[in-house]
Amino acid sequence: MSALTELRSSRHAPTPIEATDATQLAATRKRLNAAQRNWLDANGFDAKPGSVCLLSDANGKLARVLVGADRQDPLAALAALPMTLPVGEYAIAPEGIALDSQLAALGWALGAYQFTRYRKAKREAATLAVDAKTLATLAPLVEATALVRDLVNTPTEDMGPKQLADAVKHLGKTHKAKVREWVGDELLKDNFPTIHTVGRASHRAPRLVELNWGKASNPKLVVVGKGVCFDTGGLDLKPSDGMRWMKKDMGGAAHAIALAGLIMQAKLPVHLTLLIPAVENAVAGNAMRPGEVVVTRAGHSVEIDNTDAEGRLVLCDALAYGAEQKPELIIDFATLTGAARVALGPDLPALFANDDAVADTTLACGRAVADPLWRLPLWRPYRKMLDSYLADFANAGPSRHAGAITAALFMERFLPDGMPWVHLDTYAWNDADRPGRPRGGEAMGLRALFAYLQKRYS
Repeated sequence: MSALTELRSSRHAPTPIEATDATQLAATRKRLNAAQRNWLDANGFDAKPGSVCLLSDANGKLARVLVGADRQDPLAALAALPMTLPVGEYAIAPEGIALDSQLAALGWALGAYQFTRYRKAKREAATLAVDAKTLATLAPLVEATALVRDLVNTPTEDMGPKQLADAVKHLGKTHKAKVREWVGDELLKDNFPTIHTVGRASHRAPRLVELNWGKASNPKLVVVGKGVCFDTGGLDLKPSDGMRWMKKDMGGAAHAIALAGLIMQAKLPVHLTLLIPAVENAVAGNAMRPGEVVVTRAGHSVEIDNTDAEGRLVLCDALAYGAEQKPELIIDFATLTGAARVALGPDLPALFANDDAVADTTLACGRAVADPLWRLPLWRPYRKMLDSYLADFANAGPSRHAGAITAALFMERFLPDGMPWVHLDTYAWNDADRPGRPRGGEAMGLRALFAYLQKRYS
């Protein structure tokens, strides 16, 4: 949270940042002296979104920053500034266009993120001063986003199944939660066959990690995250360009861990169960083969049509186990399908839900916190696309149509009828640097789901 500090009185007042746009620029100019207006003209400042102009006082010291902003995108309004402005303390000026100050401050903090595990920070971030209430509200969200980014950005050699499990254990220790773990053949002993099947070919044992927190009398909430720490595609091997960024295939687990942390930090009145199946989908002599049939924890027989459709396999046992707790809501996060990216692009996670009221409220919460989602249908006639001639159904099928929907429909079979369920097929990645969205791992849908849970349980 070093990019945000509490606004306080001091002899050195923060430098004001005034957001403006083309419609407000004339009024902005009237507040400036002649020298500052000349400087604006010399720099060609036109208040387009992302444009910045630094103004000095009569002594040549920095007096004000003007930034062109899009009123419809307050999250991005200030997000480029912490890494471009001179190091120092700034504050949002009351003049200028009206922005959602919390979203603007959040964008600033998200834009200050740097992943420094393997190299030094490029520079120190400039600081934005905010009031104490805003700081208290944003601090957990910024820290949770940084956690997702850090986990996803870390290469698999340093973020394998054990390290992902360690992240859950650290979270449990922080919040005094109970953590349990099944490793290797313990998964077979306690009936988690699909998690074991996907991860058995790796030199690092597959595992399932369970965290429990909260009073048993509180409403039960289960959060599940896909933890495929690297995905080669298995024997249905991915091409090199498809495999290049598969360290991020545990992005769903990163989101689930971060959401669990937000829930516990906020002390929401729930009994939380966090489930992280953590595996590598590797290639070896004992790798699962196309055509195998696996009997899942729920008792369904599944034909392995494609070993690269492994995420739904590790999730199905975890979902079945979570459903056994009889929760009032199950949420899962997964970097599940390329089909969701083809349909919605990299910025919009696909939301699936079997309860319209839950879906509608979650979408509204996402819009309110500038963390947009887009609902796709659980179109049950498409279940036939996963038909198998020798098992109850297959994990994939010959058609490439509706891939995100058929994946969600596969997982829905492992939940009892009437149990509310939300599934987020998220990209968890930024392909390029943008204000507030640095290249690499990204939290997508995290704030939306937390806002929904706050609304539901607070």
